[in-house]
Amino acid sequence: MADLNSWHPDVTVASVVARDGRLLLVEERIDGQLVLNQPAGHLDPDESLVEAAVRETLEETGWDIRIDCFIGAYQWHAPGGRQYLRFAFGGQPLAHDPARPLDTGIERAVWLTPAELQAQAERHRSPLVWQVASDWLAGRRHPLSLLRWMP
Repeated sequence: MADLNSWHPDVTVASVVARDGRLLLVEERIDGQLVLNQPAGHLDPDESLVEAAVRETLEETGWDIRIDCFIGAYQWHAPGGRQYLRFAFGGQPLAHDPARPLDTGIERAVWLTPAELQAQAERHRSPLVWQVASDWLAGRRHPLSLLRWMP
């Protein structure tokens, strides 16, 4: 059993960004494998969840986005014991800086159709990738007012 005094889940954010019927994803190298993920990452200190989603998308893809909806919150117990709380958002692409260096481990940003993403399920970084995309595709879009940022 985990020591409850030191245990804490990893809090992460992810963004679903769509353009012309395609979703923005990243190919990243994890343990030598090239995997697919939404632009995603950890919440930083003193940052709102929405700010984190915008920052992570820019850092991993070079795309500046506007977050316009909350898709959902996901809890996942990963192999090896780590637990994640992922807050997923939907956003619109605003501008791209192709010269911007991408985060360490990110090979490239790619635009895939939902069918292309689903067909590559074995390359998804986690089961959260398709679950978040599937929920967005099913129309799960909640107002950002569900979230409260209290700095």
